[in-house]
Amino acid sequence: MNQKNLKILFIVAALAIFAVGGKAFGAKPVKVCLLLKTMQEERYQRDKADFTAKAESLGAEVVFDSANNDEQAQLSKFENMLSKGCKVIVLQPVNTGTAGNMVKTANEEDVKVVGYDSMLVNGPLDIMVMQDSWAVGKLQGEAMLDWFKKHKGKVEGKVALIMGQPGDSNAAAMSSGALEIIKNTPGLELVVEQSHEGWSSDKAMATTENALTKYKNQVDAFLCNNSGMARGVVAALNAQGLANTDKVFVAGSDADLANIQYVAQGKQTLEIWKKVKPLAETAAEIAVKLAQNPDKKPAELVKIDKTINNGAVDVPTVVTEIVPVTKENLDSTVIAGGLYTKEQVYGSK
Repeated sequence: MNQKNLKILFIVAALAIFAVGGKAFGAKPVKVCLLLKTMQEERYQRDKADFTAKAESLGAEVVFDSANNDEQAQLSKFENMLSKGCKVIVLQPVNTGTAGNMVKTANEEDVKVVGYDSMLVNGPLDIMVMQDSWAVGKLQGEAMLDWFKKHKGKVEGKVALIMGQPGDSNAAAMSSGALEIIKNTPGLELVVEQSHEGWSSDKAMATTENALTKYKNQVDAFLCNNSGMARGVVAALNAQGLANTDKVFVAGSDADLANIQYVAQGKQTLEIWKKVKPLAETAAEIAVKLAQNPDKKPAELVKIDKTINNGAVDVPTVVTEIVPVTKENLDSTVIAGGLYTKEQVYGSK
């Protein structure tokens, strides 16, 4: 090969490298941040892992943190992310009522904020990625009605609504979906409607213990905003010999392994699988696109399912899937979907 052809070959190779990503020329990956409200629940390990893997596969650098359900800690961590040069912050707020101020601060620094899982209010959120929390509560309520018909012969009895963090928009939405069913069913008596700081399993257990004492173990159904609180309910029922789906209806949401095992064992009737992987991966894709295209609006880059007014702006919103899980469909849902193995759910035989 002569010298002229060799030079041409080098130029072509260099252009190819540049087209692939420009890393040989010192181009830096965009930086995106994920700030979750907590790592308390098992599911958040999956949120973190799935988000990080997807964003990194798209060439982004990921900065991660969580706030242990502490509003002030989250504010400090959010400000730290801004100082680290994050172009986009994906935020699951501890307090959906006050987190809007963080979004305003980010926007002043030309940083976009993607809402994650829980819709914050009164802030100029750029885009939202969430499941339909209202539908979670509605599915729980509908399953409860079916349970009453099957086990009691009629829809009549006492119901407890075990709610999450006071003032949290996600907890409020799930609860409203369940309440619509409860309040429109004349035979049902709502005897507990209680919020729980930090979505605490222990506090949910205490609420259940108090209700069982007050009503002499005659509470028929417990609808819980998440898996952790459902575990607290099951623990209280178990102490009274009532952790049995023939005796008491219990519904949770998040599909933590312990709760799926309870469903398999007949201790819990329903668990809502809020699919984490599509939620986290969608948020990662959106964050990277926004970081790579800072001058474009989210609706120009992403297919929007609907808009939701959060009190400040109409927020473009992407909605991902939820799946009701029962003892009858365990194998075809969480196991077939790869969330858990048969051995994890049923134990090794």
